Amino acid sequence: MTDLDIAEVARRAGVPASTLRFYEEKGLIAPTGRRGLRRQFDPGVLERLALIALGRTAGFSLDEIAHMFAPDGPPRIDRRMLADKAEELDRRISELGVLRDSLRHAAACPAPSHMECPTFRGLLDAAASGGVPTPRRRTPTRPGG
Repeated sequence: MTDLDIAEVARRAGVPASTLRFYEEKGLIAPTGRRGLRRQFDPGVLERLALIALGRTAGFSLDEIAHMFAPDGPPRIDRRMLADKAEELDRRISELGVLRDSLRHAAACPAPSHMECPTFRGLLDAAASGGVPTPRRRTPTRPGG
């Protein structure tokens, strides 16, 4: 198979070329060369990009993902790291389930106002003490993104 230029990789992977350049800066992918001004990539980069996307979806940082890749050859995915991430996701799912149920209750609560709803007040108290899970801001996949 012949190398793919950056535009083709971006199209097939569904990411902007700027993300590919950022991943290159982070050492996650490497071009095989250039044709004119356009970076060229081995078609295997698409599998690597799929692994990056899967890792990001699971909540791994780009630095964590970078540790999973050998310079050449197949990825070195640490099974303990996967198990730990699964445990973290289980905790997050549980926290979000409680939050969802509390919000549903507050939405249907017969109290005259949310501020008079004991469940909603409990959510406020938990939020004030840091007990309510807050959405984690994802590390951008590209500068400014």
